Amino acid sequence: MAGIFRRRTDASIDPDIQVTGPVRVDHRTKRLVTRLRAGDIAVIDHEDLDRIAAEGLVAARPSLVLNAAVSCTGRYPNDGPLLLLRAGIPLVDGLGSEILGALAEGDVVTVNSGRVNYRDVLVAEGSVQTEATILETHEESRARMGEELGLFVTNTVGYIDDNRDLLDDDLEIPDIGRRWDNRQVLIVVRGSDYKEDLAHLRQSGYLREMRPIVIGVDGGADALLELGVTPDVIIGDFDSVSAQALRCGAKLVVHAFPDGRAPGAARLEEMGLDHQLFKATGTSEDIAMLLAFELGAELIVAVGSHSSMVDFLDKGRSGMASTVLVRMKVGPILVDAKGVSRLYQGRVRKRDLLLLVAAALFAMVIVVLISEPIRLLIRTNWVLLTGSVSSLSSHLNLFEGLIL
Repeated sequence: MAGIFRRRTDASIDPDIQVTGPVRVDHRTKRLVTRLRAGDIAVIDHEDLDRIAAEGLVAARPSLVLNAAVSCTGRYPNDGPLLLLRAGIPLVDGLGSEILGALAEGDVVTVNSGRVNYRDVLVAEGSVQTEATILETHEESRARMGEELGLFVTNTVGYIDDNRDLLDDDLEIPDIGRRWDNRQVLIVVRGSDYKEDLAHLRQSGYLREMRPIVIGVDGGADALLELGVTPDVIIGDFDSVSAQALRCGAKLVVHAFPDGRAPGAARLEEMGLDHQLFKATGTSEDIAMLLAFELGAELIVAVGSHSSMVDFLDKGRSGMASTVLVRMKVGPILVDAKGVSRLYQGRVRKRDLLLLVAAALFAMVIVVLISEPIRLLIRTNWVLLTGSVSSLSSHLNLFEGLIL
């Protein structure tokens, strides 16, 4: 069993909390959240819990999260544990990998002050984390960020030679049936703030006005469907994409190793879905950008993309060699969605202009109706006008009498 960590207290989580409920167990958090239901106890093995995994857990609303690993090791300030705690979901850390073998799906356990009991037998014991403990670890990690950054840069440089295929002009690009010359391409990744980025793009009118080609990278396809946008292409290893997204009509491109191995293709073959391979090193996000670039995109707009050391450490990568190379290649046409949502302004349409004019006329009528001086002026002119009409009518009648 893992050792007991030092415990601290804050107002958000009671360290003596007691929870009873059925467990859902999985080594991979993103698989677990698809089965997790409100009130369940999640059992994970996720060192340095990342933001995206935590968002998935929060959405499922478990009563408690039990982590066999350490949710915040102090290597870097990861946001995942704070997201859980600030959502009111208790977190018990450092329970040891044995807990995943000791508990089966659906077992009902009682957790009391970090001690996990199944049928009155102690299964594992760990540390109840609080916001204060996580923030303290974050402070310690920031003091070591320079050292971590140096290691990260060293790893990045060391792996650049292994990713040079991404720069080759003869890179084998899958044939999806058309080119995208003079079109903008929107690439959606389930990265940091991807939901907010998508919402901003929609509110700004960018999606409606520009009608970009849309690429969903793995789970990014489901994020698009949730927004009511159907992706044109889905690219990735397909381990975190729903069956609904795979059957939405998008072109499916499997990210394969340079030697042709493509584990993600097995799922598509079982479902009887047509697909193509894109053989390259790097991440699925990288090759999505390369696909857009090679097919002639005028502009690539990235949502939720990974571009910092913290992003990559969250993703479990110790370097970003492929991302550096790809961004060097596509850089002139690559922009971040945050910039687009803040700078883009939709074109003024005739319908909008007519509505504006109508609103102005309506306002003028209201002003006339409620303004006494203007009403007096209108009445005076009306009297003069009706008087003139009456006088003209009398003269016409007199003239008619003389003629007769």
